Amino acid sequence: MDKVVIFDTTLRDGEQAAGASLNINEKLEIARQLERLGVDVIEAGFPASSPGDFEAVELVSREIRNPIICGLSRAIASDIDKAAEALKSAKHPRIHVFVSSSDIHIMHQLKKSKEEVLEMAQNMVKRARGYVEDIEFSPMDASRSNPDYIYQMLEAVIDAGATTLNIPDTVGYSIPEEFGQLIAGIFKNVPNINKAKISVHCHNDLGLAVANSLSAVKNGARQIECTVNGIGERAGNAALEEIVMILKTRSDLFDVTTGINTEQIYKSSRLVSELTGFPVQPNKAVIGGNAFRHQSGIHQDGVMKMSRTYEIMDPRTIGLPGSSLVMGKSSGRHAFKERLSELGYNPADADIDRLFVAFKELADKKKEVTDRDIESLVAQEKREGIITESYKLDRLQVTCGDKGVPTAAVRLIRDDGSVIADAALGTGPVDAVYEAINRLVKVPNKLTEFTVKSITEGIDAIGEVLIRIESDGITYTGRGADTDIIVACAKAYLNALNKLLSA
Repeated sequence: MDKVVIFDTTLRDGEQAAGASLNINEKLEIARQLERLGVDVIEAGFPASSPGDFEAVELVSREIRNPIICGLSRAIASDIDKAAEALKSAKHPRIHVFVSSSDIHIMHQLKKSKEEVLEMAQNMVKRARGYVEDIEFSPMDASRSNPDYIYQMLEAVIDAGATTLNIPDTVGYSIPEEFGQLIAGIFKNVPNINKAKISVHCHNDLGLAVANSLSAVKNGARQIECTVNGIGERAGNAALEEIVMILKTRSDLFDVTTGINTEQIYKSSRLVSELTGFPVQPNKAVIGGNAFRHQSGIHQDGVMKMSRTYEIMDPRTIGLPGSSLVMGKSSGRHAFKERLSELGYNPADADIDRLFVAFKELADKKKEVTDRDIESLVAQEKREGIITESYKLDRLQVTCGDKGVPTAAVRLIRDDGSVIADAALGTGPVDAVYEAINRLVKVPNKLTEFTVKSITEGIDAIGEVLIRIESDGITYTGRGADTDIIVACAKAYLNALNKLLSA
C-alpha cells in the first residue's frame, strides 16, 4: 500500500487557535509526544512571526531527531532566512513557503499583480532551496483560486526546487467532490508534477476538513496536514486522529497506510487538551469521552455479546485501556505504577514518588480513584513541573453564605521559600480568592474566561477549573483540579499567573 505522510501542524496552526497559548517547554513536550505518535513531519512554528516562535522551532529542531522539522515562511526573503537559521540544528529540515493565489487575496491583501506574485513564489522557493533540499510550497486560498493560475504557479515552483506542493482549503470553503477535482486537475495539468508530492491542508469552517482531505487522498494526494484534536484557526483543521483511524478502519476503500502508532492517539489528545486548555467535546469522533460508551439497552446488549456489533474500532487501538480499574487507599505503589503504565505514562521514579503521595491524599478524600482521576493527578504534576512556580498555594480558607460577605484568606509560598498571606472580600467565594491572590502577587491582568467541569461522576468527583487571563495583549491559560472546587479555582489562577511571570 502507498503511504500517506502525516504532517502535524499542532504547534503552528493549532497554536493559532484563539485563546491557545503554549510556552516553549510545552511545545517541546508536545513535539516529543508527536515523535512517539509517529508523525512524519512536525511543523514547529513560524520563526519570523516572533522571538518565541523562533526559539521554539530552534529547540524542537535540536531535540527531535526522527520526524522532519518544518518552519513556515512567507514568500519574503527575511522570513526564509529566519526559518533557515531556526532549522539549522534539525536532522531533517524543511522550509514551508507560502503566498496567496486567489484573486481576493492578491487584490485586497497583497495588492500586487498575478505576474508579480508568481515571480515572488518562484524566487523565494529558489532562495529557500539554497538553504535546504526539502522545500514545501503552498498557494494560500487555493480552493478559491483560478485553477489555471494554480497550475502555472505549481509548475514554476517545482522548476525552482519545491519538493512538496501543499494545496490549502484555507477558509474551509470547498466540498469533497470539488476539492477532489482540484487535486485531480493538478495531476492532469501540471507537466512536471511527477517531481513533487501533493499535500493538502483543509480547514473545518463547514465541518468538511476531514472529508475534503480524504477526497484528496482518493485523487492522489499523499500528504495530509492536520492537528491533534483538530485545533486551529477559527473552526480548526482536519483532526489527525480522525484521518488516521479512517484510513486504518477503512483500508478496504483507501488502500493506503500511515506510520502512526495509533496506541499513542489518546495520550496525544489528552496532552494537547491539557496544555492548550481546550477540552475535547464528549461526542468528538475517536477520542471523545462518549466515543466508546453505550447507553442504549440494545447497544449494551450487543457490545456485551460481541463488541464489533456496535464498535467499529477497538478502544485499545487508540491507547484507551481495555478495562477501567478502580483503585483506592489500600492500593500499593506497585499497582499504582502498573496502572500509570497501562494509561500510557512512564514517569521517572522521583515523579512516581510524588504522584503516589498525591494519589494517597486523593484516596483519603474519595472512596474510589478512577483512571480519569489518575490522569488528572499526572496533569497536575506536569503543570507544577513544566513552569517555574513563583508562587505556590499553601493554605486557603473561605467563608461565604447567603447572609455574610464572602471572605478568603490565602497563604502562598514564594520560590525563595518565604511565606506571604492576606485576605480579601469578594462578590462570591471565587472572587474573594482571586482578590486575595491579587493583593499578594500584584501582577495586573484581566480574567477573560472561567470554566468549571467535573472530571468524574459522583458527589466526590474531582473538579477541574480552566481560566484564561490577559496581560499586555497576551493570553495565559491556567488549569487546576481538586475535590474542593474553590481550591481548584485558586490552583488554576496561580497556574496562569506563574505562566505570566515565567514569560
